[in-house]
Amino acid sequence: MARPSTYDDALRTRLLEATADAVAADGPERVSLRDVASAAGTSTSAVYTLFGGKDGLLAGVIADGFASFAAAQRDAAPGGLRALGLAYRSWAHTHPSLYRLMFGGALASYEGERANDALDPLIDALAARGAADPLAAALVVWSHVHGAVSLEFACVAPPEIDTDAVYADVLDAIERLWPD
Repeated sequence: MARPSTYDDALRTRLLEATADAVAADGPERVSLRDVASAAGTSTSAVYTLFGGKDGLLAGVIADGFASFAAAQRDAAPGGLRALGLAYRSWAHTHPSLYRLMFGGALASYEGERANDALDPLIDALAARGAADPLAAALVVWSHVHGAVSLEFACVAPPEIDTDAVYADVLDAIERLWPD
């Protein structure tokens, strides 16, 4: 009897990355497990073993993305509100396909890890600054940073606009709303 194949975390990561790229390029409905497996250097058997199929793989992309995003926010939390904002943009630039998938709605129907854990460091930072309703304040902050990053990714600003300076202005405005 043949031994069952085992797959490591590196392969799982390659499959998730290949899937994120495929969804970003063609949308979730056009993702081919054969193409994803090929891009990751494996077979479709690995996809079924690790994720149970296409739905599990797509849910895994979202879960992995939010886990990575939450970890970046937790790592930045000791630096305070501005550090969280900088980490938000840095993570988006490091993981543009995942960012677009997680916040662009393409995979909204796939349940998985959501942003709740990623919001906790921001909620805590705003509570420490005396926000009357830290959750509502977190959504205001998130709207600001998300809007700035999303507009930057959409390339809608004139080319002479310094997006780094615009983002710094956004963070300055947030800090004025909730000063130390």
